[in-house]
Amino acid sequence: MSIRLGGGQGFYGDTPRAVEGLLAEGVDYLCLEALAELTLAILQKDRARDESLGYTRDLPRYLAAAIPAVLDGSTKVITNAGGINPRGAAHAAVETARRLGVSGLKIATVLGDDLMSRLGSVRDETAGGLANMETGEPCDSLGTDPLFAAAYLGAFPIADALAQGADIVITGRVADAALFLGPLVHEHGWARDDWDRLAAGILVGHLLECSGQVAGGNFSGEWWTIPEPWKLPYPIAEVDADGAAVITKPAASGGRVDVDTVRHQLLYEVHDPAAYFAPDVVADFSSAHFEDLGGDRVRVSGVRGRPATGTYKALLAHHAGWAGETRVAFSWPDAPEKARATAAILAKRVEMAGLEVQEWCFEEWGVRALGGPTVPPLPEGVEPSECVMRVAWRCDDERTATAVGRELVPLALSAPPAGLTGMGRGMAGGVTELLGIWPTLVDKALVDPHVTITIEEV
Repeated sequence: MSIRLGGGQGFYGDTPRAVEGLLAEGVDYLCLEALAELTLAILQKDRARDESLGYTRDLPRYLAAAIPAVLDGSTKVITNAGGINPRGAAHAAVETARRLGVSGLKIATVLGDDLMSRLGSVRDETAGGLANMETGEPCDSLGTDPLFAAAYLGAFPIADALAQGADIVITGRVADAALFLGPLVHEHGWARDDWDRLAAGILVGHLLECSGQVAGGNFSGEWWTIPEPWKLPYPIAEVDADGAAVITKPAASGGRVDVDTVRHQLLYEVHDPAAYFAPDVVADFSSAHFEDLGGDRVRVSGVRGRPATGTYKALLAHHAGWAGETRVAFSWPDAPEKARATAAILAKRVEMAGLEVQEWCFEEWGVRALGGPTVPPLPEGVEPSECVMRVAWRCDDERTATAVGRELVPLALSAPPAGLTGMGRGMAGGVTELLGIWPTLVDKALVDPHVTITIEEV
């Protein structure tokens, strides 16, 4: 028996309108992937303003679209929209159901990824003291208390919630692909040491977690050949008990599913395809075999896996100062030269004003902002018709960051000639609090005993 999974969300801010097409096709599970490291930082700022927040606030819109199908028994919903406040998300889900006048729903909340209440003991019991995965620095070197600390849980708590009869499962920080592996573990009865099947489920989850990308979105091949890209294609996976799967999409949507679009997503955000680390397994994506079945259907099989590691990835966030940003445009001739000269003038004025900037970022949009040094030089005698200078800066305090932006304003009439034009938030820009991200590893034995599932019936 195949289990049909739908990837109905790829990020916080995606469109709930895509859910309708997936439900019309008939999916057993609608998986909504809402989190990224940046998202957690956004949610932390929400929670700082209102402690009842900290979850993705578009969750009610997604649930409102899906609940009719949940009520008739045709699908269940799994989402990590709980962010850093799964209890708050569960409350929002209950209120959504009540507002719609429905009853008989079981809403499960997976808890235990939040390490903040016991962070001191976790740090003391962790070799290296929650050292930064990238730099090796100990957590004590942060110099400030973390604002949140979350471990990336795996799929088995989700499977446990489904086994307890949940219709909607809300988690905090779990690995993205675990949202899709969880229902496969539940439905197919895969064991914790069934490495090949777990790896196959992780690969399916990875292919579906970014919504339209596996079906032609962001396609880096002949992107102009993707049919009707305005009719956003969100993916479906039909997964057998042996882990083999067919990746497809709703027939009425745009996009395309073929071997090229699938392997494009396969390599997205992957460091080593032969060793993709997930909480429940180390998957070898390079072992996968793709077969184009035609009709927007690609079969994936042969995925191999190895035993999971003894640690979870965890993410800490800490205050990292204040950032300001501004963008100004310059016209031909000599547009890039004018932009660079203005950047130098701004930096000198800031220095003269006695304002301390911890870090500058200067980018020349329209010339080499995205490609940097990899961009080939323009042919001799060819000049870009315009250049946008983006300047960002980091300061220790909000007041200084704001003052830096003001030093650009007088240059409106005193910069190099022909067209200093403010864009976006204006020449003075705006400032925002920065959060630093601290990736680390935590022994699973310090996390798993604290993982719990609560179920509320509406």
